[in-house]
Amino acid sequence: MKIRFRKSLGVALVALLVGACQPLAWQASPSLANTDVPVDSTITADPQTEAVIAPYRRQVTEKMSEVIGFAPEALGKAEYESPLGNFVVDLQIAQSQPLYGKPIDLSLTTNGGLRQPLPKGEINVGDVFELMPFENELVVLTLDGSTVQELFDYAVEKKWAPIGGATYTVKNGKPTDIKIGGQPFDPAKSYTLVTSDYLAGGGDDLNMLKKATKTEKVGLLLRDAILQQIRQLTAAGQPVTADTDSRVTVLP
Repeated sequence: MKIRFRKSLGVALVALLVGACQPLAWQASPSLANTDVPVDSTITADPQTEAVIAPYRRQVTEKMSEVIGFAPEALGKAEYESPLGNFVVDLQIAQSQPLYGKPIDLSLTTNGGLRQPLPKGEINVGDVFELMPFENELVVLTLDGSTVQELFDYAVEKKWAPIGGATYTVKNGKPTDIKIGGQPFDPAKSYTLVTSDYLAGGGDDLNMLKKATKTEKVGLLLRDAILQQIRQLTAAGQPVTADTDSRVTVLP
């Protein structure tokens, strides 16, 4: 079987080793003459180190190889909205709302945070680690109307910030006809938004999110939310697909 998750395997293996191994005594070598040493295939693996790593590598490989779902078509990224973007923003609400205990109006991610598409066919744990390699936690922000307007302005300007729970039209480079939960956007209201703690802190230049009047942790990593969503779909006998109804209308 071809393993698609070499990078995620390495990340997970390092994390497992750090947590499992005791620190070793180390002494600097004053005779070291050259510190510019390329790390490539010409370096022979140390047998003792390999013996320590081997059982952890097996554990991680087995875990990352676990098949958790099936996608009839690959879920990739695109401008404004995409199968992958819609899938993630929708599951952020679906997985967060039961923990939050109240309705969540909006959901946000960015194409930059979604590192790899979900492949066509079998989806394993390693695919999800490649999609979301970061330890990002989901948070719910309360935003006033002016900040929500800034968010939609940003989404139109950048073209790579999928928003769930809303529809809008792009006209003359501006967002118009914004609807949230099927209702016209009211700039006098406040709305709740679920997103990652990285974006909530102004990541990807989303500085307007730092104006949130309230920030509440969901208690769930985004990666775990993705894993849960796929497992739940599989348990229900459903494939991994995205809502393809148009959310953004771009006028010429």
